[in-house]
Amino acid sequence: MAKTLFRLFIRNLIPGITVGLVSIPLALSLAVGSGASPLAGIITAVWAGIVGALAGSSHYNITGPAGALVGLLAGYAAAFGVESLPMIAILSGIITYGCYHLRVERYLTFIPGSALHGFILGIAGIILIGQINPALGLVASSKSSNLIAQALSSLSHLADTNLYALGIFLAFLAGLLGFAFFTPRLPGAIVLAPFGILIGYAATHGLLPWHLQTIGTKYGVISASLINLPAFHFRFAYLIPSFSIAAICMIEVLVSARIADGITKTKHDKRKELLGLALANMLTGFAGGLPATAALARTALNIRSGATHKIAGAIASITVALVAYLLLPYFSYMPLAVIAAMLGFVAFRMIEMEHFSRLYRRDKKHFALSLIVAFITIYDDPTVGILFGAVMAMLIFMEKCSRGYHEKVLETMPSTKPENQPDTMVYSIKGPLAYINSPAHVGRLEQVPTTMRNVIIDIRNVDFIDADGTEALTESIEGLHERGHRVILSGVSPLTERFLADAPIYGVLAKQGALCTTLQEAYAQLHR
Repeated sequence: MAKTLFRLFIRNLIPGITVGLVSIPLALSLAVGSGASPLAGIITAVWAGIVGALAGSSHYNITGPAGALVGLLAGYAAAFGVESLPMIAILSGIITYGCYHLRVERYLTFIPGSALHGFILGIAGIILIGQINPALGLVASSKSSNLIAQALSSLSHLADTNLYALGIFLAFLAGLLGFAFFTPRLPGAIVLAPFGILIGYAATHGLLPWHLQTIGTKYGVISASLINLPAFHFRFAYLIPSFSIAAICMIEVLVSARIADGITKTKHDKRKELLGLALANMLTGFAGGLPATAALARTALNIRSGATHKIAGAIASITVALVAYLLLPYFSYMPLAVIAAMLGFVAFRMIEMEHFSRLYRRDKKHFALSLIVAFITIYDDPTVGILFGAVMAMLIFMEKCSRGYHEKVLETMPSTKPENQPDTMVYSIKGPLAYINSPAHVGRLEQVPTTMRNVIIDIRNVDFIDADGTEALTESIEGLHERGHRVILSGVSPLTERFLADAPIYGVLAKQGALCTTLQEAYAQLHR
């Protein structure tokens, strides 16, 4: 056992160190983008990372500060104060723990991809808008909580742009994108972060003729600490934000684990992954950190670096802790323009152009829905955006289902009519026969031409019937009888018979000998 653990440790040492080194500048950037102190990002990366790795089920998920939460947390920090974020982390962890016991992971799949991708696009937009001021070297000029108003206010001060800050932002953003494109195995954040610190140090000490805003000028010198006990003050106003954070965290952690499974051909336990997430957020909140979830970019880096076990995630967190204790004060010199470049890079990586291109070609309704969700997420609230998307996608799905899948087949049967016209119609119902689509079937059967003397309703492909479906079938058959049609119900199985047996029309058809198990039997019955 000890030898196996040692081999796993050695094999996952380099991947863990790699992810840890990348996590430090990203944790600082994501914390600043969330409106919190940089130290909160380090605390989150350490505690959420190690607990999520050891208590979760995925061997590859890296838990910590995530881009998907930045927009939400920035809004909550502005509304309730930055001191509310650790408490929201604790509450979201408790909610996730309750969802773990209620097996809620079974229902999270009901949130459609179009709504989820639109939400992610909206979060990317929120992150990008939030970087306008640091990228341009501007001091925040708007107190509005509306992002569009903030962006317009920032753009109205373009004349005050610090060209040095803008140049650094563009250079570092181009560098990060270049590393991602040309050398994806070597994360640009590891290489470029030291250069950012050197530039900030030189500018701060007058070695360069530039004035740059840095983490130090905004937050002061960062002291290395893994615990920053928050003020544990509960407010009922925290509950809705906590539910929103918990929902997004659960979706993100399961999506990340599923993608990791697809790459590595492994299998994770959804329930255990939620348990790990719950414990991670509760402990992180008590330590003074931010809400956390799986970070897909760092999870992918973990896999690309050669990780094979969750030990890599634990090593990454230990690496963050060790480097923080040794070098964290130096990160105070990091220019805010470099932080903006890192967050901008995160936002660009969140935008899935290939997915939206494919969605536009295949389903323009859901493509439009994704864009609407993104707009609502940016303009109003991320939670409202994803809930709107889920409801609208469900309505679109219900509208499609309401059409009712069926086949109509005309058969030429022996007839005494001189023109020998087809006088039998087979109407085959497919899938469920329920409240959502039964009106469509009733409407079609009302339009059966009078020339069709015989109507065979084939239900062999019906896999579910509810009370509304039974009533609709009864209504259709009674209506056909009243209009002079002979009706035979074909494809009756033990499953459908269980639902239909109590319907009065079922007894009527049985007396008429109009219940058949196959179409062949139904055709034979017409000759009798």
